[in-house]
Amino acid sequence: MKLGFVSSILDQDSFEDVVDTAADLGLECVELACWPGEKAERRYAGVSHIDTENLSDEKIVYIKEYCKKKKVEISSLAYYPNPLDSDKAKQKKAIDHLYSLIDASSKLNVNMVTTFVGRDQNKTVEENLALVKIIWPPILEYARDRGVKVAIENCPMLFGPDQWPGGQNLMTSPYLWEKIWEILPYDNFGLNFDPSHFIWQKMDYISPINDYKEKMFHIHFKDIRIETKKIEKAGILAYPLEYMTPKMPGLGDVHWGQFVSALTDIGYKGYACIEAEDRAFEGSREDVVKGLKMAKKYVEQFLG
Repeated sequence: MKLGFVSSILDQDSFEDVVDTAADLGLECVELACWPGEKAERRYAGVSHIDTENLSDEKIVYIKEYCKKKKVEISSLAYYPNPLDSDKAKQKKAIDHLYSLIDASSKLNVNMVTTFVGRDQNKTVEENLALVKIIWPPILEYARDRGVKVAIENCPMLFGPDQWPGGQNLMTSPYLWEKIWEILPYDNFGLNFDPSHFIWQKMDYISPINDYKEKMFHIHFKDIRIETKKIEKAGILAYPLEYMTPKMPGLGDVHWGQFVSALTDIGYKGYACIEAEDRAFEGSREDVVKGLKMAKKYVEQFLG
């Protein structure tokens, strides 16, 4: 298993700064944020450490050589928009940019893109499944033909009023995974599995590792702490951020020993990236690096 981090937390850093940070921390990989060059509507989005829409042959060679020199691999190119957005202009922009990531991932020999399947938050599950059947086959076939895997994070994207109702990512549970895989039976279509999202949904985050081991393409190490007093007051139908707090691995409710144990049971030897969304470590860049260093130290006790 190769340990790294998601680069979006270093939103002011250059590509070189991100890779240098991974190398300095003794990490083996980095999941590189590759958003289009525009202001994002939410936290941790809109960060671009590789401009995939303007990637020259010279830049490709440079990126490969820089990573090789620093002994840091790119685990995937990351872009988490809503490809099923009800706004057709936003939908098209998301899909068009996703294609640029697929091209770049292939040319860089990364061969992995991490993203969301999306969701029209004002439509039913059934209506969204129908959209998946229309929108996603061409994307996955394009990726397949270029040797690129597409790994969907299991985040509901349902945290506050702007994402209510429904959320903005349909691929949130084994129940829905199976329905979507039935529609999209592509070998290059799998998961970027993050246990923290199952914590606040009150779901088992261990069994899916074995049940869907062939679909475990990429892993996120992120934690969540359920605020017991708040959930008792607000209830599970409240906006999730009313009763849960994203934390660095080891500071929340995920049992990381059990989680990593399950990954080793299936022989997982892919990439696992620390996803830093803990506000307690965001006061400065130094705080971010301190949080990554702490998370690495904690997680490594289970990796050997």
